[in-house]
Amino acid sequence: MAGGMDVGGGKGGKKSLDVSINLTPFIDLMAVTISFLIMTAVWTQIGRLQVAQAGGAASDDQQQEEQTKTVQLMLFVTPTELRLTADQSEFPPIEAKRGANGKLDLAPLLARFKELKGQFPDQTSITLQAEDKVRYEDLVRIIDQCVGAGLPQVSVSAIMG
Repeated sequence: MAGGMDVGGGKGGKKSLDVSINLTPFIDLMAVTISFLIMTAVWTQIGRLQVAQAGGAASDDQQQEEQTKTVQLMLFVTPTELRLTADQSEFPPIEAKRGANGKLDLAPLLARFKELKGQFPDQTSITLQAEDKVRYEDLVRIIDQCVGAGLPQVSVSAIMG
């Protein structure tokens, strides 16, 4: 697919010049760009964290969920420990240990979530309350553990007081 363009007339004994512009590379570039954008649009959905701000106005779906859920589950996150509570009854705290790679060891938390899901299989929501000193990377990994343990409705707020 090429377009033609007349760049001058044949006046004064000069020969006229017809220039042909090859549009094929431009069309190829556009096809590749559009394909790339379509393929990467899927990754924006996969890489997204579903988190709600605690204490906000609840939608109808959230209000129905609150009526059917069995316990109010809260996880308090500090740089030194993780404390899980279910309807004001507190589980023993989990010490925040770091592995050799410097990442927080979340295996005890995952075991606690499995124990909790055994007691409350219909539980789908959890509220995380984190101190300001908690690293963002650790908070994201904890949210991933919550979703992986069957608690996809995660709310995050700061520890007050």
